[in-house]
Amino acid sequence: MPQDTPTNREAPPGERRNSRRKKVLAGAAALAVAAAAAVVVPVLLDGDEAPAAGPTGATFSVEAAPTLPPAPEFSYYQQMGPPEGSPLNPVAPLSVKIAAETTGTFLPDGLVGLSLEATDLADPSLSGDNPEMVESLSGLGRPLLRFGGNAVDRRFFWTSAGEAIPGNLKGDKAHPVRAVTPADLQRVNTLLEAVDGEIALTVDLGNYDPARAADMAKAATAAFGERLTGITVGNEPNGFAKTGLRGSGYGIPDYLTELKAYAEAIYAVAPEVPIIGPGTYESAWWKAFAETPLPQERILSFHHYPLSSCEGADPLGKPVMPNLTNRYIHDHANDFRGEALKPALANGLQTWIPETGVSACPGSNETTKTHASALWSADYALSAAQLGISRVSFHSSLITCTGGPPMSAICIGGEYLQPNGRVDERANYYGLSMVAEMPAGDFLKVETASGELTYPYAIRHADGSISVVVVNNHNPETDAQSQVTLELPGKALTGTMSQMTGPAYGAQDGTLIDGAPAEGTPAAERLTVPGFAYGSSTQTFPLTAGTVTVLNFTF
Repeated sequence: MPQDTPTNREAPPGERRNSRRKKVLAGAAALAVAAAAAVVVPVLLDGDEAPAAGPTGATFSVEAAPTLPPAPEFSYYQQMGPPEGSPLNPVAPLSVKIAAETTGTFLPDGLVGLSLEATDLADPSLSGDNPEMVESLSGLGRPLLRFGGNAVDRRFFWTSAGEAIPGNLKGDKAHPVRAVTPADLQRVNTLLEAVDGEIALTVDLGNYDPARAADMAKAATAAFGERLTGITVGNEPNGFAKTGLRGSGYGIPDYLTELKAYAEAIYAVAPEVPIIGPGTYESAWWKAFAETPLPQERILSFHHYPLSSCEGADPLGKPVMPNLTNRYIHDHANDFRGEALKPALANGLQTWIPETGVSACPGSNETTKTHASALWSADYALSAAQLGISRVSFHSSLITCTGGPPMSAICIGGEYLQPNGRVDERANYYGLSMVAEMPAGDFLKVETASGELTYPYAIRHADGSISVVVVNNHNPETDAQSQVTLELPGKALTGTMSQMTGPAYGAQDGTLIDGAPAEGTPAAERLTVPGFAYGSSTQTFPLTAGTVTVLNFTF
């Protein structure tokens, strides 16, 4: 995990993101109205519950009115183009056909969340009384906050009795040892209530103590109630032998024995709380967990950092920009996650990714804090859900932006380790926000032609509307717009769009949504897709390179 590695103390120029408070000012400069008439857009329904995934291949029909009413006048969205003077490389046209047939997977409510260190539970900034934190987390929909990371087995101490922190726990200035108490959990719950979020906890396995873990589970159940989605026993136990937390022979059999003891102790005090595990990055542990019966519900989890060949032993896994922006990272991530899904599906378990990010390599590199990481984050979350993964939490930090972990989606303002209370958002946050704003729905089958670096997704919502998301990973500095032909499963009466843009792959301070460093424009206020063909199932329009575009159609 990045948070346990040396950090880069030098903040690049412009590190401070202009947060969503600047939305109105920046948005006015980015969007232009091409017609003076009133805007006509669909209103999508935000249901609280994700729809149950239908069987693969389930079909539906889109009924059109026998006679269409006259076409209203539309106000059209004007996309930001490439920087002036850019040498535009032509991009092959993209053809996308949306079928009236589901994949059997769905986009759930609360897909996107953040992963934080377990010691962050003691951070007073995680409170419903902190408007900065509430505002940032609200931009991620109804997020799941997962607490774990390297801290939980090394410098985290749970106590409900006010005991002194044991002397064997070691930390440093940036990563101090912290005790967490029931009062901390109650404070964090005020934040969850403010953002309508949920929480997943990790208990210490590095220092074996099932009774203490059960005591924490009992307190957590009292504090969070139904917002507590599950508990993981230990963080990445497959690494215990390598890091010296346990002896060199510690392996799967030892883990399973201890897991059962923890699970039984937790079940005795919190029987409704699932066990999430194993939370490892090695596949043998996934199968072992999935096949091990426990008294409570189980959820299979694994961690994934695609570009973590820090020294370059795997050239395609090195954290460099060409690896972050090519097709391989998309396809390889699907293959890796598909392997984790196999034991989960075989044993009837949900699959979660409670900890992920572009890379686990220490410090800054050319992929960190960049617009390219925002494109990757949006695509990674959507492709995970389309595969059948229902929760994805991106590892982040409450350390200051200056000197703090550069992969974090959020960070805290101020000089190094001198937080001033401001919460800032980095580029990858905006990629996650683009996904989080969509209502739940069933994924539809999609056929594409050409578009090597474009990744389309289609979701049908409970109200019958369809969202089409296109992640256009072409180079925003040098590549021309893609001409898209979209075949819908019905005749569209309205079609609106929201778009995330950036000036360059490597831009660290230029990712915008609808022209602002902010959440996207609300669905009811969005402008119409350029060239929208009223009453037609065929829509043709251009898309700017280096963008994530959410299109919404009603029929």
